[in-house]
Amino acid sequence: MPDCIWKKWKMKIRLENIGYFYSQNIPQSRQVLREINLQISDGEFVGLVGPTGSGKTTLLQQFTGLLKPTTGTIYVDNENIWGKNYSLTELRKKIGVVFQFPENQLFEDSVAADVAFGPQKLKLPTSEINDRVKQALEYVGMDYEKIKNRVPNHLSEGEKRRVALAGVLAMAPRMLILDEPTAGLDPKGTKLIVQILHRLNREGTTIFLITHNMDIVFQLVNRILVLNKGKLIYDGSRDDLICREDIIKKAKLAIPRIVRLAKYLYNKHILTDWKIFTNENLKKLIKTTKESG
Repeated sequence: MPDCIWKKWKMKIRLENIGYFYSQNIPQSRQVLREINLQISDGEFVGLVGPTGSGKTTLLQQFTGLLKPTTGTIYVDNENIWGKNYSLTELRKKIGVVFQFPENQLFEDSVAADVAFGPQKLKLPTSEINDRVKQALEYVGMDYEKIKNRVPNHLSEGEKRRVALAGVLAMAPRMLILDEPTAGLDPKGTKLIVQILHRLNREGTTIFLITHNMDIVFQLVNRILVLNKGKLIYDGSRDDLICREDIIKKAKLAIPRIVRLAKYLYNKHILTDWKIFTNENLKKLIKTTKESG
């Protein structure tokens, strides 16, 4: 992936008392977000979960300056993004977004042209644009020579998802926001996306993941936010959340399949722990238990 052009600086996002109404001039307008307070630091991998209609996508739009909050303030690197002298264009260089439906982000005649669209808007030299396009496509596991001239709309869903991600990575963002990145993908496509996100975060990219897929969020992140009816009702570790039956029930969250299996084996005295979030860790624990038994 292209080196981040802000790499020498740390990035921090802070939301203070964020509230949002669809129309603040209508008394009966529904309040979508209520008193949201949170901070995301450089290099974090944060997951946002919650039932349909809880306000997740609206919160995403606050981060990126697509919607102005009705109340409260959003700070990026200690600057109010709705301040008089702040440039939302600069904000969108720092924060990249991959939306749920990749076809909404793919509109050029070729894959290479699509991925190049963002860097071209930065008015970079042609040689650097070409380098970024090639590096970004290869970063998401695509053969540049084979894929560059293909028509985006003729790609599979998994390929579209990766091309859309490459287009964002070519902008070298400091933070990446993804809305349901594995929705509609088969297990192989899901595994590829998971591997890419894990590598990105390991190499320093801040990631904010919005998803209904509890298996994925528990596998990838350490910090989970739970949004319910526009309010942030939990902000903490996955280890603590899995023990919070009140939060799980209130937000109608599904227990990850791997956790259900581990808990079953734990109750059968086959395992010594049930807080297991990946297949690899479950296999290791089973092997260790067998060897010690």
